[in-house]
Amino acid sequence: MSNFRKGLRDGIPIALGYLSVSFTFGIQCISVGLNWWQAFLISLTNVTSAGQFAGLGIITSGAGFYFEMACTQFIINLRYALMALSLSQKTDKSVKGIHRWGIGFGITDEIFAVAMGNRSEVSNKYMYGLILLPVIGWSGGTLLGAVAGSVLPEVVRSALCIAIYGMFLAIIIPPAKKSSAVLKVILIAVALSCCFRYVPGMNKVSGGFAIIISTIVAAALGALFFPVPEKETKEAAE
Repeated sequence: MSNFRKGLRDGIPIALGYLSVSFTFGIQCISVGLNWWQAFLISLTNVTSAGQFAGLGIITSGAGFYFEMACTQFIINLRYALMALSLSQKTDKSVKGIHRWGIGFGITDEIFAVAMGNRSEVSNKYMYGLILLPVIGWSGGTLLGAVAGSVLPEVVRSALCIAIYGMFLAIIIPPAKKSSAVLKVILIAVALSCCFRYVPGMNKVSGGFAIIISTIVAAALGALFFPVPEKETKEAAE
């Protein structure tokens, strides 16, 4: 059980961070008309911040719901499949069969980073310990936010919802300051999003497909015109 306890300890900071972000998600769910248990169930079964916030917009629009939702979640969460492939090179022989499914469910950006940061191979018990508290923090924070959103005044709910934009800024600004290529890709994505919002004709595209198109086009242009030199890629991996 020592590996499991180590995973629990490593997961505490992640859980605390998830608690604050998911609190905002719970409030937003209430603001668009979902019930507290629906918000809680979404977080418990998804555990993906960007995917859930994007999915919430699709739920409220209602147009082309299932197909659009599937495409949006596939594009936004595709990185988790790549992380899982990379993490599979770090796991020991205990991670096999059904354990791959269980661990795959709980892989997020932060959990992946902490697991890959271990000097030695990681076991299934360590991964379950690492995943447990963040999942509780994410779903529990959503529940708290949903309950609070049911009783707080509208002006307070609106103010708290701004916190999610601060989180996304905190994610993109540090890498953008270090890499001009990242900054350019971000600006391309922002420009495309503005076009889908304000340009006549383009503003008729639903929010989910606008996210899909903006993501694919920005990533493709970044890979084509601003590729990361192979030397920098190797240094980052080391």
